[in-house]
Amino acid sequence: MPVDAISLAVFRSLFESVAEEMGVTLQRAAFSPNIRERLDFSCAVFDAGARMVAQAAHIPVHLGSMPASVEAAIRAFERFEPGDVIILNDPYRGGTHLPDVTMVSPVFAGAQVAFFVASRAHHADVGGMSPGSLPLSTELYQEGLIIPPVKLVEGGRLSRSVFDLITANSRGPEERQGDLEAQLAAQRVGARRLLHLVEAHGYDALTEHANALIDYSRRMTEAVIAAIPDGRYTFEDALEGDGQEARRIPIRVTITVSDRSFAVDFTGTAPQVAGNLNAVEAIVRSAVYYCLRLLAEDDLPVNQGCFAPISVTTPSRSLLNPDFPAAVAVGNTETSQRIVDVVLGALAQALPDVIPAASQGTMNNVTFGGTHDGRPFVYYETIGGGHGAGPQGDGLSGRHSHMTNTRNTPVEALEYALPVRVLAYRLREGSGGAGRFRGGDGIVRGYEFLAPARLTVNSERRIYAPYGLRGGRPGLAGRNRIVRGEGEIELGGKAEFMVEPGDVLWIETPGGGGWGAD
Repeated sequence: MPVDAISLAVFRSLFESVAEEMGVTLQRAAFSPNIRERLDFSCAVFDAGARMVAQAAHIPVHLGSMPASVEAAIRAFERFEPGDVIILNDPYRGGTHLPDVTMVSPVFAGAQVAFFVASRAHHADVGGMSPGSLPLSTELYQEGLIIPPVKLVEGGRLSRSVFDLITANSRGPEERQGDLEAQLAAQRVGARRLLHLVEAHGYDALTEHANALIDYSRRMTEAVIAAIPDGRYTFEDALEGDGQEARRIPIRVTITVSDRSFAVDFTGTAPQVAGNLNAVEAIVRSAVYYCLRLLAEDDLPVNQGCFAPISVTTPSRSLLNPDFPAAVAVGNTETSQRIVDVVLGALAQALPDVIPAASQGTMNNVTFGGTHDGRPFVYYETIGGGHGAGPQGDGLSGRHSHMTNTRNTPVEALEYALPVRVLAYRLREGSGGAGRFRGGDGIVRGYEFLAPARLTVNSERRIYAPYGLRGGRPGLAGRNRIVRGEGEIELGGKAEFMVEPGDVLWIETPGGGGWGAD
């Protein structure tokens, strides 16, 4: 089949529809609110060489890390059989953090592997030293069960011993079982749909169009880069502490744009830290790819071609390239957001009338768990905040931003599943930064606990507020506190705390920065 503009558009939709249908299957079959309600997962299609062909519009932080997991799965096994499913979550083998569990399945055309399908879902608990598996850790071993690439399904037969090992290491084994089975269902759907495409169009036509799509994305990305003025742009921002010590942890970037190449160098960034803010290289690449994709005026297909013109340099043993077994639990959530802030801050020098001010710059991670009426419970969610204002207008209020693309957890779903009562869920009025265009407002969320629980909060922008641009003011920094009886306890940005019935956790998320002078 000849490749032309029409056939390219058709096959792009066909490949993307496979990933989208995998996502719908995973959402509908999942047990946990985090996957079923918040949609904290991603699905993608890869060719036989582990090049991403299509990803559904799911989680940006998975953009550059999913290919690394597929490559790790391929390296781990010399041969595959139809029906195989490899499972892994090791951040140092293409993962992000341990709760993000990835499954990879080969898809055969005849006797050869033609494609791979992959899904990654954030499981509410995979063990570790605190419920939710995002502890204030100092090494990876404290964060949960580490799964190297291993066959969960071999030749179509489930390895019950591997499955039971994973579920036994969770505080919610029944929920883990349901979510793992939902992922397996998504894998089967993806493989089946690709086989239908092979039968309908032929393997050669699919391969030709996959190659053409990757080349098309490369050329589109090069065109985006060519529109940025050549030059060298530097920016620095900082994190506020690693859960072990409250201190300034700088992230520094230098972007060099030359014709159609885009080099991003993080030399000058802090060394790796003792706590859980370290981010593996796959996360760094995802954040950089995301920032460049934001500049595309046209709908840019997400595949391996997007990455080709971009080079990323991270110093060894740094916050952005730690040595195993450094703790990484919230490098995926908090550090990734600050990477976006520094990359966009540098690009604002090149494109001052395009780049918006900083958004809230945190995912406001809340995890808690315990036992209620003899049954274990565990929960994880992230909370939205204010978007940065830009040259086109005010920032959005009360929305997730940048590296998280999840929904909120509906109050009804949360209260139905857990022994908590939501006392408030509203906009934090006036928290957006002032300017010609005002930053979006953050969120106020209040949880009253109805049973004892162990709570962990991992958040940022509680000290260093989201920056404004072009004379705009910063957004208001966030705040976390516990109200117990008549007293109030300030938690800071990162805390672990035992709560009792009647305690109320208040999370006030940051507003976005303003843009332009008043």
